[in-house]
Formats: sequence, structure tokens, C-alpha cells
Amino acid sequence: MSVLGLLGLFVAALVAGIVNSVAGGGSLISFPSLVAFGQPAILANATNTAALWPGTLSSAVAYRRDTALDSDLLLTLLLPSMAGGLLGAFVLVITPPALFDEVVPWLVLFATALFAMRDRISRWTGVAAHTEEHVTTGGKVWGFLFQLFVATYGGYFGAGIGILMLGSLSVMGLRDIHRMNALKAILGTLVNVIAFIFFAIKGMVVWHLAALMAVGAILGGWVGARTAKRVDQRYIRGFVILVGVAVAAWFFLK
Repeated sequence: MSVLGLLGLFVAALVAGIVNSVAGGGSLISFPSLVAFGQPAILANATNTAALWPGTLSSAVAYRRDTALDSDLLLTLLLPSMAGGLLGAFVLVITPPALFDEVVPWLVLFATALFAMRDRISRWTGVAAHTEEHVTTGGKVWGFLFQLFVATYGGYFGAGIGILMLGSLSVMGLRDIHRMNALKAILGTLVNVIAFIFFAIKGMVVWHLAALMAVGAILGGWVGARTAKRVDQRYIRGFVILVGVAVAAWFFLK
């Protein structure tokens, strides 16, 4: 691959890291870039997973340093994240992607709608009656089941997983976008690491490209997380919705 191609992949990973740290959907930049520079789709998918998880990790660290997290809520979502990430990676290896490709755009669009309508949904579910964040037992059950599904998709392909998780966390009762982003970053890292290990064992990772892009993703994840926390939450919500619509449109048109 030419120097220009390598530079293009580095920049794509940098931008993807920033986007992932704020709202998710960074794979829509990095994955097509790998394909555009000649990698087969399956290898590009696995390499993309290997490249981006360090970026989500750096984002998680940046958020964790000054964002309070509910350890009980985090523990509730860890198991489905691990199980789903492994299941999704396994499904990618053994199953043709055609059926899942048909479902994915609707999932992303639905999750974006959840996030956009979260205040109204909160009123319907009674969450809006609380001035502070309020996560019920029922909300945790919903989150566990939805996270298992989201993590399975994340292990399979992953683009838009951040939008899906933000939608789920919103309906669970979380209201602070920065806290939601912190949880998303931690859980997204876990899903991607599990899938990455599986792909690596199967010999599906193009290592020199993954290493190059990982550097860009780490830098982008850190920059994105630090920047997001200085921006008004209304702007971040708007950005999340725009990314969600763009992600869904890309899936519908591809």
C-alpha cells in the first residue's frame, strides 16, 4: 500500500475515534476506508475492530477520570456485553451477512428515534417525574436484554453500536449525556476486545494496518472525549441524532 493510502487510513481512524467517543458510528468512516484501499470486506471488518478498540479504551479512560459511574449499573451490563461480543464475532465467521444487513439500518434508525424522543418516552414511562436520573429494576432488565442484542451486533459489525447503546441507556432512565457516553465507551471497548480476540485467533486481522489505525483511533478517542465534555449537552444530543440518521442512511444505501 502507498504512503498516501496509509496516511488516509490513519486519518480515517483518527476521525473515527473522535466520532466514536462522542456518539458512535466511527466505523462508517474507518471500515469503508479499508475496503476502498483494497481490503476484502470480511478482513476489513475484523481489522477495523482490531484498530478501533484501543480508541474506545482511551475514550473510556478520559471519561472515567472525571465522570461518576454507577458500578451496579455497569456490572449489570458487563455480562451481556461479553457474551454478545463473542456471539456476534462467531456469527460473522459462520453466517453470510445478507440477512443481518437488511435488519441493521432499521435497528440504527429505531435507536436514533429512541434517543431523539427520550424525554417524551421518559414521560410515558414515568421517568420524567424524577428530577434526577432514575434507573428502575425494570429498566435494568430492559438494559440487560437490549445490551445483549446490541453487543451481538457489535461483535458482528459494530457500526452504529454507540447509537444503539445511547438509545438503550436513555430509556433505562439515564439523562446525563456525558455519563451515558462514559458507559458507552467502557461497554463498547469490552464488546470490541472480545470480538477482536476471536478474530485474531481466526487469523482475520491485517496486523500492520490495524496497528497504524489503532494509533489514530487512540488519539481520536482521547481528543473526542475531552472535547465532548466541554460542549453543551444540547449540541451533543443534536450531533448524536445527526450521526444516527447518517448511519442509517448509509446502511440503507450501501
